[in-house]
Amino acid sequence: MLPEWGRNDRNVRVGRVSRVLGIRTAWTTVGDGEFFCPGCGGDRNYQRLTGRRRFTVLGVPVLSRGDTGPVVECAACRRHFGADVLDHPTTTRFSAMLRDAVHTVALAVLAAGGTCARAALETAAAAVRAAGFDDCTEEQLDALVEALAADTGRIFGEPCGAGLAIELHEALDPLAPHLAPTGREAILLQGARIALADGPYTPAERDVLATVGAALTICTDDVTRLLAAARTPS
Repeated sequence: MLPEWGRNDRNVRVGRVSRVLGIRTAWTTVGDGEFFCPGCGGDRNYQRLTGRRRFTVLGVPVLSRGDTGPVVECAACRRHFGADVLDHPTTTRFSAMLRDAVHTVALAVLAAGGTCARAALETAAAAVRAAGFDDCTEEQLDALVEALAADTGRIFGEPCGAGLAIELHEALDPLAPHLAPTGREAILLQGARIALADGPYTPAERDVLATVGAALTICTDDVTRLLAAARTPS
């Protein structure tokens, strides 16, 4: 082990070398936009950067050391992140995805119920309003279910067909990876409460809710457990 004076002398030499020799990266902006910054914990502007690394002597670039990046630089905190950080939706986009998912699930469950009873419509409208569609009414949902049935030729109360399953997956698949397990379960339970508002589950409602659970990556056993829990008064 070096004595204290020896370590200090070595640190001085290293410091001198680092001032003479070094690596400098020249960054070039290749894109920009808005993203969710993990460092700031909120939506921020960003620049997408690529860089060229050069070996320097006395601060003067003399030799290329190749490309680096791309990286994402936050305009607020200036931290650099990997490009995969852009896969995470912004807070605004996430809210819109969640709102659309709840709306789609509500319509699917109402269509499966077959009658659009007032209690089911009231429960569905309350869930959709809570998700962000503040002006949603029971009448609007009833009209949408009727229009969807007329447009697709679908019969009320039938099992979840291919078209409806595709719609559910389109709304839920992009959202599921960004939800905690409790968040995914909450969406399924909202659908279950709509189905139960006018009586026990019908086979068509169970089929739709099973499709919702699959799209949210909830395993079959947990779907069964959650549907049973929703049926039990708290």
